Amino acid sequence: MSCGGTGSCTCGGGSSKEQAIAAVNGIALHEAGEQLTAEDLRERAWAELLRQEAVRQGRLPPHRELDSPGISTGDEAVIQAMLDEAVPLRRPSEEECERYYAAHRSHYVQGRAAQVRHILFAVTGGVDVPALAKRAEAALLELTHREAAAGRFGELARELSNCPSGREGGDLGWIRPEECAGEFATAVFDEAQGTGLRTRLVPTRFGFHIVDVLARKAGEPVAYAQVRERIAMELAQRSRATALHQYIRLLAGKALLEGVELEAAATPLVQ
Repeated sequence: MSCGGTGSCTCGGGSSKEQAIAAVNGIALHEAGEQLTAEDLRERAWAELLRQEAVRQGRLPPHRELDSPGISTGDEAVIQAMLDEAVPLRRPSEEECERYYAAHRSHYVQGRAAQVRHILFAVTGGVDVPALAKRAEAALLELTHREAAAGRFGELARELSNCPSGREGGDLGWIRPEECAGEFATAVFDEAQGTGLRTRLVPTRFGFHIVDVLARKAGEPVAYAQVRERIAMELAQRSRATALHQYIRLLAGKALLEGVELEAAATPLVQ
């Protein structure tokens, strides 16, 4: 017997199940009906985990309600102090710094530069990224063809590039590694590839690039003594970032999580 198909009917399989409220140890992370992206939900969960740990340690007052109060500016300072104590910045040994320098000598060179031209297919709001990548691939394929005319790169740059350099045929002039996005610098200054057109698109936060390296200046290596402090700080920050990640994963491993998935761990903290 049919109930008549009223708006409140669920017997026909057309119900709209209300989204469950996510919680950490019974403390709700959002209101009923509030829509959050998975990333925003995880951010709230991590913040709530840290707030609850600060409460457990007596650093913040208990919260009597069943919904998260969020993190105030004062709470942030308290939580930061808690993290600084739990995971202090550990200075690497001289041996660690020297070993790192020896393994990454190519990173410590002064005067390195390259004469580069590129065609940028910019990723902007609302753009169809797969379609944009296909257009970029098609242009790159044309340029790598043996019959491509010598001036074709400049023509395509003026026609397709979303960078102001497109008006100059894509010419960026001489650039240094520190002036580029990381992925772009890697593609340009990879010694194994030398000069010439890169046979793959170079993705950066700006979009997809077709890159042609016209000339290079090798530069001179920087002595270890000149970069010792920089290396020490880089290694210390990297070690602390790893330890902080492990610390919060341990908190997640001990928590009751509902409606949110977090990376958790059960092993002791190691820095």
